[in-house]
Amino acid sequence: MKKVYFDSAATTQLRDEVIQRITEVLKTEYGNPSSTHSYGRSSKSLLENARKEIAKLLNVSASEIIFTSGGSEADNLILKSAVRDLGVTRFISSRIEHHAVLHTLEWLQKEYKVQVDFVNLKKCGHVDFEHLESLLADTSKKTLVSLMHVNNEVGNLLDLEKVALLCKEHKALFHSDTVQSMGHFELDFKVIPIDFATAAAHKFHGPKGAGFAFIRKNSGLRALIHGGEQERGLRAGTEAVYAIAGMAEALKISYQNLEEERKYITELKDYFMEQLSANFPGVKFNGGCEDNEHSTYTLLNVCLPISAEKAMLLLFQLDLKGIACSKGSACQSGAEGGSHVLNEILSDEDLSKPSIRFSFSSFNTKKEVDYVVDVLREFVTLGI
Repeated sequence: MKKVYFDSAATTQLRDEVIQRITEVLKTEYGNPSSTHSYGRSSKSLLENARKEIAKLLNVSASEIIFTSGGSEADNLILKSAVRDLGVTRFISSRIEHHAVLHTLEWLQKEYKVQVDFVNLKKCGHVDFEHLESLLADTSKKTLVSLMHVNNEVGNLLDLEKVALLCKEHKALFHSDTVQSMGHFELDFKVIPIDFATAAAHKFHGPKGAGFAFIRKNSGLRALIHGGEQERGLRAGTEAVYAIAGMAEALKISYQNLEEERKYITELKDYFMEQLSANFPGVKFNGGCEDNEHSTYTLLNVCLPISAEKAMLLLFQLDLKGIACSKGSACQSGAEGGSHVLNEILSDEDLSKPSIRFSFSSFNTKKEVDYVVDVLREFVTLGI
């Protein structure tokens, strides 16, 4: 059976160089980086070199990179510690953030009675900046804004620098979940005055279980996980040295190849949109994902002109044909209520149709696009 992987927004294939780097470290650098003997010092050196390498790519200080198990832990560390340590009593966010942010804010509302305001969204799900500015104008409470750089379901792209400057103007803190954009967009945190950002290695061809938080120097945040004094006292627990080394390697390669891969993947996405539009009259692209200027080039969320009854079988059929992608609408989700993102931005009519997220990497090809379109066409026209 032919196999096509179009779910890189969920996780990416590891690069061969990353597998090689992880294997090397697993074999030779097994010392605990907190140990003072030569084995420990060697692991510690490798760990700090990885930190410096990531910091250099983002144009920040090495001390501002804190290693975590991934994006969710990093989001929790920043948001919860902001309340406890920085006196934040109000958050501004959006209703289409990742659940690592939304569920954390829900918990903070319940446990700490913080205020959470949601910025209005425009028709396609982009942030309404006029409303954001009006929310920021209320400076009676210490405020943190949490808005993701790239939406993980529909791909909408946020102007990070614009938000960061607005927050500075109104003396608010700014956190962004950059999990979907890290390794795919240039991020210079010396130019973008952001306070906090988060990343996960497995979104840019690195290993699962490794990520990091960018925490601006002298932020005042303290540990969420207590124990040892690892990660400058901000994250206890022995570091996964092999995974962190793999993450640094993956990020380095991603930025070395950024322009070439962005051009290739953008052409692939455009070709996919052309083929879908030509073969399925009435097809829609959710959010702003058909607009490459305001959306990531790595993702396409497609609303197909198929009845709700037929939609129930679509993902099953795609999986049978070896195609990996993600469901993205209420009619397909196994979870009650379906996609919170699509529920927020789509009409009831479009919510009744199947929406599928296809996400790409440089490992994909136009032949794979052709195969997916053929399978979809066969399903739609013949009901197979």
